[in-house]
Amino acid sequence: MTQQYGAQAANLPVIDISPMAGGSEQSKAAMADTLREACEHSGFFYVSGHGIDSALIEQVFNASKQFFDLPMADKLLVDKAQSKANRGYEPLRGQTLEAGAPPDLKEGFYIGEEVAADDERALTRFNTGPNQWPHSVADFRPAMEQYYAAMEALSARIMAALALSLGLPEDFFADFCEHPLCTLRLLHYPPQPGNPEPGEKGCGAHTDFGGITVLLLDDKPGLQVWDAAGERWIDANPIPGTFVVNLGDMIARWTNDRYRSTLHRVVNTSGAERYSVPFFYSGNPDHEVRCLPVCLQPGDAPRYPVTTVEAHLQEMYRRTYA
Repeated sequence: MTQQYGAQAANLPVIDISPMAGGSEQSKAAMADTLREACEHSGFFYVSGHGIDSALIEQVFNASKQFFDLPMADKLLVDKAQSKANRGYEPLRGQTLEAGAPPDLKEGFYIGEEVAADDERALTRFNTGPNQWPHSVADFRPAMEQYYAAMEALSARIMAALALSLGLPEDFFADFCEHPLCTLRLLHYPPQPGNPEPGEKGCGAHTDFGGITVLLLDDKPGLQVWDAAGERWIDANPIPGTFVVNLGDMIARWTNDRYRSTLHRVVNTSGAERYSVPFFYSGNPDHEVRCLPVCLQPGDAPRYPVTTVEAHLQEMYRRTYA
């Protein structure tokens, strides 16, 4: 690894969220305490006890690898430039997440809720519509749709855990979790060049826009998280049987910055192909995002005006892509 991308080992907690599936109140309270500390200090943590079938995870990785191994002509048949809903294939260096840096050294594939093109939501909603499905990879669509449903359910459980961590009722975010906006994204990172362009990396430093991100990693390192207190990058390496979860800008806004949305990036110095699968969970587009009273100290005022999930996402996209 070049000095340019050096980082130290992370000390992010592994949080067992199995209590959210029928655990005792005592076990939930203990989990919530650990979760609160993670959210206030880094906004990043691992989750175990999630209940996602390892066979399904393997299917998702296999289908992802098969897709990215296709000839470019086949991948471009589902180019997301053809989609009004931002669905489909994004070529290598198709995105620049870090201002002033070279384009990201990754290629991706975007999947969302399947909504017909003539559905009212597709005609009026942000990033809503039909998916583009590659026909040359067997079982691609069923694997991704099953995984999407599993991630949507897991994300709702994590939101319930976040409510407990804030001292709120477990069902506080139930309305937010109704008909949520979600994006499943497949990512492929080729090995980092031995002599990269200045600032070139797999994924530039950024924060996520929405609610929470549930990230599936393969066995290759590369994810780095900014430690503001230590003014350094730390490695968040894969831990078998876990997902990495991070909070997005909307949660920081909702909690008046009590809970953190933290810079992170990817530098694939493993010398091998690297794959990851983030699931971006943004919630019900109509849900109001107003500073939570439990996040205000006496005399404090909300730092952000009241908005909705959809308006927040549109604002963030305007800032990024203007």
